[in-house]
Amino acid sequence: MENLSPEQLIEIENQLSCPNGQFGIDIGQNMYSTNLGMITSSINALAIASGNKVLEIGHGNCHHLPIILEQAENIQFYGLEISETMKTEAELKNKEHLKQQSVEFTRYDGISIPFPENSFDKVMTANTIYFWKKPLQFLAEIHRVMKPNGTFVIAFAQKDFMKDLPFVKEKFQLYNNQDLSDLVSKSSFKLISIHNKTENVIGTANELINRNYAVAVLEK
Repeated sequence: MENLSPEQLIEIENQLSCPNGQFGIDIGQNMYSTNLGMITSSINALAIASGNKVLEIGHGNCHHLPIILEQAENIQFYGLEISETMKTEAELKNKEHLKQQSVEFTRYDGISIPFPENSFDKVMTANTIYFWKKPLQFLAEIHRVMKPNGTFVIAFAQKDFMKDLPFVKEKFQLYNNQDLSDLVSKSSFKLISIHNKTENVIGTANELINRNYAVAVLEK
């Protein structure tokens, strides 16, 4: 990583926020591999039940979809992405699930969620909060599309871990537990819990990294 030019680091940052093209596909696969622990922790925290309608915001290539669908019977899954590349990759990977008409992937603008109010029992997102342009407004949008008493799970890497990564520059808004709690307190959500977790992951330069992250559980 230390051998990368400033321009290359900026390109990595851009791709992490919105993967595009072949490099974006490669970045998406890397994100899936390194984020699977966070994604799985998020899925477990959702406590998905039979018949639930689930929304994932920023699903990436969504190779993890089978883990979600095996949580219970008759689950309906909807995925939102700002990246056309990731939407296409998710559709290619999950062709068989799409045929069952219980899965749908949609591209959106990252601001307005294109679903009616009271649509979803469960909502999850992993490693996207850094890129929310207007966090409080976006929380309001998520709250709008959730059913009463619905569960929303946010997984994010801790600020102390993220701040020293060389590609974390202008596009990232970093959070720790207090930052997240302060944000949620200004919204209509109730913060139920924040679970702190640690895992070892392979970094962009193939180095072993000890990552601290949190899984926050919110309720409408």
